[in-house]
Amino acid sequence: MTYEEALQYIHSLDKFGSRPGLDRVRRLFNMEPSSLNQHFIHIAGTNGKGSVSTVLSAVLQESGLKVGLFISPYIVDFRERIQINNEMISKEELTAAVEHFLPHMKKLSDSGTIITEFEFLTVLAFWIYKQKRCDIVVCEVGMGGLLDSTNLIPFPLCSVITRVDLDHTAILGDTIEEIAEQKAGIIKSYSTTVVAAQRREAYAVIEQKAREEHNTLYRAEDIRLTVTEHTADGTRFVYRDTEMTLPLLGAHQVANLRCALAALEALEKEHNLTVTPANIRDGLLKVHHPARFERLRKNPTVILDGAHNNNGLTAFTDAVKSYYPDGDKTLVIGMLADKNNDALKLLKGMFKRVICTDIDNPRALSAEDMAGKMLGLSPYVEIVHDPREAFDKALSYGDDVFICGSLYLASEIRAHILSADEI
Repeated sequence: MTYEEALQYIHSLDKFGSRPGLDRVRRLFNMEPSSLNQHFIHIAGTNGKGSVSTVLSAVLQESGLKVGLFISPYIVDFRERIQINNEMISKEELTAAVEHFLPHMKKLSDSGTIITEFEFLTVLAFWIYKQKRCDIVVCEVGMGGLLDSTNLIPFPLCSVITRVDLDHTAILGDTIEEIAEQKAGIIKSYSTTVVAAQRREAYAVIEQKAREEHNTLYRAEDIRLTVTEHTADGTRFVYRDTEMTLPLLGAHQVANLRCALAALEALEKEHNLTVTPANIRDGLLKVHHPARFERLRKNPTVILDGAHNNNGLTAFTDAVKSYYPDGDKTLVIGMLADKNNDALKLLKGMFKRVICTDIDNPRALSAEDMAGKMLGLSPYVEIVHDPREAFDKALSYGDDVFICGSLYLASEIRAHILSADEI
């Protein structure tokens, strides 16, 4: 089997199961049960999961651990989803893992059990981490938490719940309380829970679940750090009497940082893990998280962000106002149709022009419908169907360019932006 054939096989699996629940993926895990016998940090939430996961992975690696990192979606390369010590696994390793699981998958298929793509990828990744003898696995939930295929993790070192907001409402529920209940589903008995700053109604659900499961609760709000400077190159702060820099941009990333630091403090206190201030300082300098208010170019500035829901768009607009308050700006935007996008109104008056584009996804909102939503929010609203052409058109105006709306859009357009002559 070639790498291309392995990818083709993965993508040939159903995207969504015929029924909710963990029965199918449990059957696959039962064929490789040792894959669940590992040290996990399990991370759920609407916004910030990826940033918290990436920070934890970098710092834990700097502390001398071999760290598996499981994240989604990918931006450029599929193997971004399965990393060890912040490096993608090799094509050969992914191919060999798929080949190993083919007999298992055939046996399940013959018995009428259909495994979805994400279920397969979860078991595949956990098996790889076990084979590679990772000391710890930082695992990001795919969607929700309670019924997510990663939730067969039996006893995590800690469960982390980042900011909860309205997203995937057709699946997870249409109130903050319902969504928080899904996220809190990752909390396991007699373990440790770390919670980011939340709306009151979300926090109440998470706190109640942690109490019911006899968890020690650590709050990100209790982390003591002092921000000394916000710039377009990062945030400087003092933590444990040590000056540090977070290269991820935006005030919302400080909230994500607090969440990651709370998890590290929980691991120190509950599991005697040693993480020094120097480990944190040096680990943060190696953090890179594509498409999260990522500056890809200067003169003019080009910022790529995956903001797509209310909380994300709020963070995006705050960052634009904070770091780039002056000068003409052009926005390229494309979204999925199932996103709650009430926060689009925050974009009003921020951009001289908006270019609406399509995303190669069956759930995408058409560029025409996107333009309809943007009318009245900018003096000039255009439609350019191809995302790469939309970026080129935006660049031609000579303004600073910002791209947001979906990580799927970021995935389509990032390589094209980086191929420009002047980076």
